[in-house]
Amino acid sequence: MSIQATPTAGSKLLTPTDHTLVMIDFQSQMAFATHSIDAVNLRNNAALVAQAAAGFKVSTILTTVAEKSFSGPMFSEITDAFPGQPMLDRTSMNTWEDAAVIDRVNAIGKPRIVLAGLWTSVCIVGPALSALDQGFEVYVIADACGDVSTEAHNRAMDRMVQAGARPMTSLQYLLELQRDWARGDTYELTTGIAKKVGGAYGIGIDYAKTMFGAHEG
Repeated sequence: MSIQATPTAGSKLLTPTDHTLVMIDFQSQMAFATHSIDAVNLRNNAALVAQAAAGFKVSTILTTVAEKSFSGPMFSEITDAFPGQPMLDRTSMNTWEDAAVIDRVNAIGKPRIVLAGLWTSVCIVGPALSALDQGFEVYVIADACGDVSTEAHNRAMDRMVQAGARPMTSLQYLLELQRDWARGDTYELTTGIAKKVGGAYGIGIDYAKTMFGAHEG
């Protein structure tokens, strides 16, 4: 029997309403020792993820560790996207072992968890493996994570993928939420974020619009 194709999205693709984004420990003290990605790229990618989530109204949890006593505040690129949203501060390295965070995960009630933060091998591996163990689907935004070395980051990603987590990138996250340029209500949002923090892709959009009045879709 032949397989019949249909013009529908695959079930493994993310939508704005089917997941909870958890942004973890984007803080000064953690960033100082991050060497797998430079600070400019890290902050840019974190901003892209935060602005995408805020714009598409994704359920989002912002969590810090020892904010007042050691690690410092969360990057303003993230908090600016979610004005007034409280940080859930923890003592545990593994976000999934914090009762306040889990209360929020359960209150939101989404079956998929998307993770980004510092450091990959500790603060992302912990909740990724824990959530997978409890039956959640887990996605990790690899270029919005960082670690003390490239080796540490890569081995952490390997470990999570081997356990069933699905890796993606920050720009991929934004474009997967949009997914169809015919969705006019979020077209300007998506291209606007790309122009500000979408790297070379955003430069290309800005050029095409300015020089030729080009419009995707």
